Amino acid sequence: MKQKLKVALLVGTLLTVGFNTPLLAASTKKPVSSTAKKTLAPVAKKTAVSGKVAPKLASRNVQGKASGKVAAAPGKSPVRASKSVATKPGKKTVHAAYEAPRKSLRRISMADMDPSRLALYSSSALVIDQSTGHAVLEKQPDAVVPIASISKLMTAMVVLDDKLDLHEVIAISEEDVDGLKGTRSRLPVGTTMTRETAMLLALMSSENRAANALGRHYPGGLRAFVTAMNKKAHSLGMYNSRFEEPTGLSSNNVSTAHDLARMVTAAARYPEIRSYSTTAEAKVELNGRVHNFGTTNPLVRSDSWEIGVSKTGYISEAGRCLVMQARVADKPVVIVLLDSAGKMTRVGDANRIKRWMESASLTPDRKPA
Repeated sequence: MKQKLKVALLVGTLLTVGFNTPLLAASTKKPVSSTAKKTLAPVAKKTAVSGKVAPKLASRNVQGKASGKVAAAPGKSPVRASKSVATKPGKKTVHAAYEAPRKSLRRISMADMDPSRLALYSSSALVIDQSTGHAVLEKQPDAVVPIASISKLMTAMVVLDDKLDLHEVIAISEEDVDGLKGTRSRLPVGTTMTRETAMLLALMSSENRAANALGRHYPGGLRAFVTAMNKKAHSLGMYNSRFEEPTGLSSNNVSTAHDLARMVTAAARYPEIRSYSTTAEAKVELNGRVHNFGTTNPLVRSDSWEIGVSKTGYISEAGRCLVMQARVADKPVVIVLLDSAGKMTRVGDANRIKRWMESASLTPDRKPA
């Protein structure tokens, strides 16, 4: 009986152990599974992020972009280096951070450029496009002002219109000495030269005595010459202009920018005026000695300018003046600058106008990024 009881107890014990073992295993697995989740979660997260970046790097390399630009600095997420837009399979990935908008640049016309934004130091300014006859820039173009030695262009036209012998020798006399402003001259009284040389020195170096001698040696003398100047001005439509003498030393020689544009246009038709007014320098024999004379317009010496007619002028009442017929931005133009403040500001104004016109005519051929 005792033996049977022991066997029964042993069987009961074994059954109890058998039922508890699965429970123990289950309770043991639970904490292990929880720990595994905590350990594996960051790994899974990193793998997911890595899965997003890798395709971006690959797509950029295909487009020719340097993959090194995508690499993020330490501590920063590489995802922010590029913004990719998901697309359907088989289509390209668009990278907003690197895809520049493709815009075609249109041609800029003169109408798109605002001339008022040009900082011009001349009180009166005018630019005429000779191919159309239209003004592309105006600043007080109808103001009647003294024009100083710009007058010498009219002096030359009157001499040439009358077909006077350019090889005739004329002389500088006391009458040619400046009694108005007291300006100096390199032509002493008694100097002799041909009419052609006098015209060259008047247009290139603005020699006042040479210009006055041209008028004084005109048939009928200086008075007849001044009459011919005003008659020529009227025939050109220069109704707001008046000439009192051939040099421009008198402040009573007046005109407007519009009138002077007409005069420059007319002067450009004379080959002699085109040649003499744009001569940079010349060696002239006077009284048995050779003298060097140069232009009063530094732009004539510049390789960046293509000038057909040039004339400068200055007296205190007129300020610094400059007129030119030139080719700018592939256009024939007449430029008139009157009453400029400083010694070089008329040249500066001319260069500013040139840059403005050239920038307006450019058509940048920009390739899309």
